[in-house]
Amino acid sequence: MKPDPARLQELLDESVRLHGHLCPGQVLGVRMAMLGLREIGIADPKGVDRKNLIVYVEMDRCATDAIQSVTGCSLGHRTMKFLDYGKMAATFLNLKTQKAARIVAREESREKAAALFPRAQDKYRAQIEAYRIMEDPELFEVMDVTVRIQPQDMPGRPLRRVPCSSCGEFVQDMREVREGGQVLCIPCARGGYYDPVPPPRTHDTS
Repeated sequence: MKPDPARLQELLDESVRLHGHLCPGQVLGVRMAMLGLREIGIADPKGVDRKNLIVYVEMDRCATDAIQSVTGCSLGHRTMKFLDYGKMAATFLNLKTQKAARIVAREESREKAAALFPRAQDKYRAQIEAYRIMEDPELFEVMDVTVRIQPQDMPGRPLRRVPCSSCGEFVQDMREVREGGQVLCIPCARGGYYDPVPPPRTHDTS
């Protein structure tokens, strides 16, 4: 199935305004979202269906912004979940019906794009044009999946807030770690992405 060209262009224009530029990932992301929503029976993700949708994205690339633009899901609303798998894939979950579909971009679509537009100025322009017109099965693999979402991962207010026994900072959404009888935040328990910089030494001039 191909998307309606006018609707695709409308969604691409909205996505580009969010993302900042048009690229192959934008086209893939918009089409991935359109297909995913259709697979799980969500027709109005920003309206009547907005509380029935969760999206899991597996990459922090251009397609993620496109998926956010089409679906209205975001990290801040807790309706988009980021899993750093480095894959061009996303799973769309209908909370009302529990139907879920994982959409994976096919690697061979790159070669097909080059064959469709051999005279494009570069491979990226060929992909932009080809991804607009290729059939869904040429671009994506669709997997019916089951997603078990935990209560602490649902949108809404935090279920719990507790202080870390080591640093004193508060941890919410049940992300704390219990070790040796202590309640710890993940950085204190396992190491974080940052290293604190020691304060500068003060010189005693007395």
